[in-house]
Amino acid sequence: MTITKAVIAVAGYGTRLLPATKAVPKEMLTIVDRPCIQHLVEEAAKSGITDVILVTRPGSEAIDQHFASSPALEAHLVEQGKDKLLETVRAVSSLANVTSVIQSADLPYGNGSPILAAKDHLEPGEGFVYMFGDDLVLSDVPAVKQLVDTYDAHNPAAVIAVQEVPDDMLSAYGMVALKPGTDPMELDSIIEKPTKEEAPSNLAQFGRFVLSYKTVEVLEQTALGKGNELWLTDAIARLSKDDRVLVQKVEGTWYTTGDHYQLLIANIEYALSDPPISDRLKTYLKAKASSL
Repeated sequence: MTITKAVIAVAGYGTRLLPATKAVPKEMLTIVDRPCIQHLVEEAAKSGITDVILVTRPGSEAIDQHFASSPALEAHLVEQGKDKLLETVRAVSSLANVTSVIQSADLPYGNGSPILAAKDHLEPGEGFVYMFGDDLVLSDVPAVKQLVDTYDAHNPAAVIAVQEVPDDMLSAYGMVALKPGTDPMELDSIIEKPTKEEAPSNLAQFGRFVLSYKTVEVLEQTALGKGNELWLTDAIARLSKDDRVLVQKVEGTWYTTGDHYQLLIANIEYALSDPPISDRLKTYLKAKASSL
C-alpha cells in the first residue's frame, strides 16, 4: 500500500534554544531562507506524501499560519509586481494537505506520544511516516523516500533511519543492535545513550521512520520508560521481537537542530549547498578562517 501520510512531532518547547523559542516555535526558526518545519514538509512532499499531520502544542499557531494561504500578503505582492515572491509564498500552502493536532496534556512526555495524538488521522492497516521536527537530512534523494522505498519493497513492521556517529557521540543517541547476518539489516534492539563500552554498534537511530499501524497498537501497550517518558524506541524494540523491523542506513547528512550550535551548523551546511549564496559564503568563511 502506498504511503501517503506523515506525522511530524512539533510539540516541544525548545528549551535549549531559549530565549529565541519563548514566543516562536523552534520549528519556525529558519534554516537559510525557510523555517525548519518547511524543510521537513518539503522532504515529505518530494517523497510522495500528500497528507501531513503536525502534532503541536498550544502557542504554536505560527506553524499553522505558515502553511495556510495568505490572501493579504499575496495581494500586496501582486500590487508590488513581485511575481517571484508571490510564487514562492503560494507554493508553501500547496506543498501538502497540512493538518494540525494539539497534543493532549493527558499524554505522557516522550517521542511516542505524538503518534498517539495523531491516531484519529491514521487508519488500521495503513503505514505512515514519522518525523522528528528538529532533525534535517541534506541528501540528493529525500530521506523519507529512501525509507518508503524500503518499506514498499519488503513490507516490514517498520523501517528506522540510522547513520554512523563517532565514538564520542555514542552516548548522545539511541544506538542499534542488528540481528546477525540479516540483509536487509534487521533490528535486534536499541540501547538509549549507551557508554562506548555498552554501544552495540556505531549506528545511531534518528528522527525518520516508516511505521505500520501495528506500531500504534504496540505504543498503546508500552509502559513508560527512562525518565518516565513514552519512548517510541521501546515500542519498536517490542515490535522487533515478533515482527521484522528494518534498519536503513540513510544516504545524505543528518543534522539535528535542537541547540544553538547544531542550528548554526545546519544553517552553514544548507547555505553551502544553496547556489545563490554558497560562493559568497565560501569567500567569507575562507577569509574569516585565515584571521582566526
